[in-house]
Amino acid sequence: MTSERTFFGHPWGLATLFGTEMWERFSWYGLRAILATFMAASPAHQGLGMTEQTAQAVVGVYGALIYLVALPGGWIADRILGPRRSVFWGGFVIMCGHISMAVPVRSAAFVWLGLLLIIAGTGLLKPNISVMVGKLYPEDADARRDAGFSLFYLGINLGAFFAPLVVGRLAAGDRWHLGFGAAAVGMALGLLQYVLGRRHLRGVGDRPGMPLPADRRRRVLTHAGLAAAAVAVLLAAWAATGTFSLDAFTVVLTVVILAVPVAYFGYVMLGSHDLTADERVRMKAYVWLFVAAAIFWMLYDLAPSKLLFFAQNHTDLSLFGIRIQAATTQSFNPLFIMIFVPVFAALWVRLGNRVSTPQKFAFALVMVGLSFVVMALAAALAGAGRVSVWWLVLVYLIQVFGELALSPVGLSVTAKLAPQAFKGQMLGIWFIATSVGDAVGGQTGRLSQVMSDPAYFLTLAVMAIVAGLALLMFTRRLREMMAEHHEPALPAPGGGPSDTNGRRA
Repeated sequence: MTSERTFFGHPWGLATLFGTEMWERFSWYGLRAILATFMAASPAHQGLGMTEQTAQAVVGVYGALIYLVALPGGWIADRILGPRRSVFWGGFVIMCGHISMAVPVRSAAFVWLGLLLIIAGTGLLKPNISVMVGKLYPEDADARRDAGFSLFYLGINLGAFFAPLVVGRLAAGDRWHLGFGAAAVGMALGLLQYVLGRRHLRGVGDRPGMPLPADRRRRVLTHAGLAAAAVAVLLAAWAATGTFSLDAFTVVLTVVILAVPVAYFGYVMLGSHDLTADERVRMKAYVWLFVAAAIFWMLYDLAPSKLLFFAQNHTDLSLFGIRIQAATTQSFNPLFIMIFVPVFAALWVRLGNRVSTPQKFAFALVMVGLSFVVMALAAALAGAGRVSVWWLVLVYLIQVFGELALSPVGLSVTAKLAPQAFKGQMLGIWFIATSVGDAVGGQTGRLSQVMSDPAYFLTLAVMAIVAGLALLMFTRRLREMMAEHHEPALPAPGGGPSDTNGRRA
C-alpha cells in the first residue's frame, strides 16, 4: 500500500494551484508596483508623460475593472468553460498582456492593449482558481478546506512580497519594459506549473457547473459581441468629436462603476423577489457596510499611485543603510500581512462575537484614516526635504491592522446577510466595493491640483475617521438589523489563518 503524495498534508493539487496563484500574483503586483511611475515618467525617461493626477486616475480605474470583471468571469466558468479551462485561458491572456506591455516601442497602443488583456484574463482566472481550491476537498471537510485556503493565501502574499523587489529592481534606470517582461515571465511560470500539475487536480473544475445549452450559448456570445461592438463605436464617435481625453474617459468609467452597485441594490430592494421582511432589513444594513468598505479601499488602494509617488519624490529610499527602489515600498504591505495574520486570527477567535462586524469595519476605517494622518505629517515634513522611508513603513503597518479587521469578514458577512434568492450573486458584489473604492480613489488625485499634499491626506483621513466613528455610533442599531447577537467568546487554541487572510486579491 503506497501513501498518497500530499502538500503539507493537503491534496497535491493544492501545490499546483498554490504555485499558479503565487506566480499570477507576482505578475499582478509586479506590474502594479511600477505602473503609475511608468505612466508619469517623461518620454525622455521612456514613460508615457502623464501628470501624476492622470496616472493615479488610470491606475484607479484599472484596479477597479480588475475586480469588476470577476463577475462575468465567474459566470463564464459556471456556464461555458468550466473553472479549469477558465484559469488556463485567463493566465494565457494575462501573459499576453504583459508581453504586449514589454514590447520596447514608443507607441502607447501596446500598453493599452496589454492592460486590456490583463483585465480580461484576470476576470477569468481570479474568481475560478479559488473555486478549484475549495473543490479539492470533500463537502464535509471544512477544517481541512480552511487550512488549505490558508496555504493558498500564503502563496498570494509571497508573490505580492517578492514581485515589487524583483520587478522594481529590473525596471530601475528607465528599463520599464524589462520590468513588464519579468511580470510576463512570472505568469508564464505559473501557467507552466498549472499545465504540468493538471493531473493532480483529478478532474476538479473540468466541467461548468451549469452549462448553457448550445443555442443559448450562441445567443449569449452574439449579444456579447454586439455589446463590445457598440462600445467600440461609441468610443470612436467620441474620439471623432475631438473631445475625448484620458481624464474624461476615467471619469466616465468611474461613473459606470459607481452605477453598478446602485443599480444592483435598487433592483434587489425595490423588486419583490419573494424577499422576506427580515431579508430586506438585513440588506439595508449591508448597504452601510458596503459603503464603509468602499471608503476603506478608496484610501487603502492609493498605495500603488499616490503613496508610490510620495516614495519616489519625497522619501529618502534607504532602509537599514541599503538603497531601495520606490517600488520596494509596495512590499511592506504583504510582509506585514504575513506577520500579523496569525495574531489577528487568534485575536478574533478569542473575542468571538463580543466584537461585532460593524465594530470591526469601524476599526478598519479609523485605522486607514490614522494612516493618512501620518501621511499628512510626513508630507508636511517633506516640504523641507526628503523624509525617512520609515514613515511609509508606519503607514503600511497601521493600514494592515485595518485590513485584517475588514477584509476577512467581508465575504462572510455578505453570505450571511444576502437574501436567499441572491446568495451566489451577492458574493461577487462584495468585490464591487473594492472596485468602487479604487475608481473613486483614483479620481481624488484631482484634489492635488487645488490643495497641498498635507491637506489632501488630511482631508481623506478625516473622511475615513468620521465614517468609522459614525459606524461605531450606530453599531447597536446595525447589529439589530443584521440579527447579530452578542455571544461570549469560546476559548480556543487559535484561529485558522483562513479566517483572516488579509488579502482580497
